[in-house]
Amino acid sequence: MRRIGVVVNPIAGMGGRVGLKGTDGKVEAARERGAEPRAPERAATALAALREYGDEIEVLTWGEPMGAGAARDAGFDPVVLGEPASEETTSEETTSEETRAAVRAFREHGVDLVFFVGGDGTAVDVAEELGGETPMLGVPAGVKVYSSVFGVSPRAAGRIAARFTDTERAEVNDIDEDEYRRGEVVTELRAVVRVPQADERQSAKQLGGGTVETLAEAVAEEARPGVTYVLGPGSTVGAIKSALGFDGTTLGVDVWRDGEVLVRDGGEAEIVDALGEDNVVIVSPIGGQGFVFGRGNQQLSPAVIERCEIEVVASRAKLDDIGVLRVDTGDPALDEQLRGWLRVRVGAFERRLVEVA
Repeated sequence: MRRIGVVVNPIAGMGGRVGLKGTDGKVEAARERGAEPRAPERAATALAALREYGDEIEVLTWGEPMGAGAARDAGFDPVVLGEPASEETTSEETTSEETRAAVRAFREHGVDLVFFVGGDGTAVDVAEELGGETPMLGVPAGVKVYSSVFGVSPRAAGRIAARFTDTERAEVNDIDEDEYRRGEVVTELRAVVRVPQADERQSAKQLGGGTVETLAEAVAEEARPGVTYVLGPGSTVGAIKSALGFDGTTLGVDVWRDGEVLVRDGGEAEIVDALGEDNVVIVSPIGGQGFVFGRGNQQLSPAVIERCEIEVVASRAKLDDIGVLRVDTGDPALDEQLRGWLRVRVGAFERRLVEVA
């Protein structure tokens, strides 16, 4: 019998699609922009996979909205070890301390794995409370997912939790969200923990890039009249923004057409409103991980992607390091549609065929 402690941070990722680049201290602002919780849905997907692929699994969890309901919906009869401390807790309001209390209870009950739903901040809470040799594994639901303790998708995380036999060490990293919103990535190693060993676990994000000036200039020169360009975050696409003649948002999404910036650092709704008849979304994979959608750019939602031609750009060095590309849009059908082989632009004229796994 494998005993798995399940805890959900229900507010994780709420700020992503509305352009806040994180949810820490921004729940009310996210709600005012129309954000909806995404963690519960991702928890349901992960737990359904855990149920499908696992045998003789006992789920220990915390009261709603931190796991009990999702576990029951997946077909488990969970052991509920406690409830959120606040009587006013809702699906959009929980605290770091409530996550930590759940992890302490899991540790005391000797679980074989702590299976959490959230982002890097949640990973830090779990790692700092867990300690020792008990492994942990994350279901990616946050805006920032820089740590190497997450499955590459919710369903992959469920499969890993059900099937793993060996563990290894991995890093938990976090960034300063305020600096991130100002366009600076300041990472900090917060813990080294034990995680399941699996190919479907993501790597830690690497920040290195390459010289992309020639690539950026070529993309800018080929910009077509009347076409709306949705330009994602990152230094590679940032070089394209500069080549187009404007100072873009380094870690946000900008929209440009015919020499005019239509949206700067926009959320999903603003981006959708700015789209025209012909649209191109330009993104670059995250170094070390290979994600082109679903990590740090949730503003590029299925509603945006489905209306756009997709252009992926990257330095040769980054592609050599990544190997494959990945997508986690939140829509399994769209993810499946995007999988296959994709031509990635690596220079003024050169393109490289890369698999979207």
